[in-house]
Amino acid sequence: MRISMALNIEDRTVISELISMHGHLCDEGELDRLDELFTDDVVYDVTDFGQEPLTGVEAIRAAAITLGDANPVGHHVTNIVVTEGDDGQVHARSKGIGINMDGTSGSVTYEDTFVLTGQGWRISYRKIVARRVPLGGRTK
Repeated sequence: MRISMALNIEDRTVISELISMHGHLCDEGELDRLDELFTDDVVYDVTDFGQEPLTGVEAIRAAAITLGDANPVGHHVTNIVVTEGDDGQVHARSKGIGINMDGTSGSVTYEDTFVLTGQGWRISYRKIVARRVPLGGRTK
């Protein structure tokens, strides 16, 4: 059974801005404001980077602080696509580009699940997939 929320343009705009705000907050070190983006019990899946998933806003803050100078100096997001899943949940995929202190860069895909809370839309699940090869590894 499909539960449709019929997202309107305002919902889509708010969701897109939340995705974009992540980079601003991280780059400015405003980690005490991550609860404006994520649910308290968010799962932040960084297994593609060889780490265990982080659970909760506090775990994300602690990991960023521990990473220190290895954090990108610039998080840039683009290509945001918002969809309603067959499960009634709201999903978004976006592309991220991270610029490091030494000028190198990397590309990721963010796979997010959103929920509507009493404080508005929040990310309840985020998976970060590193882009390491062109064409998703397809060679033929």
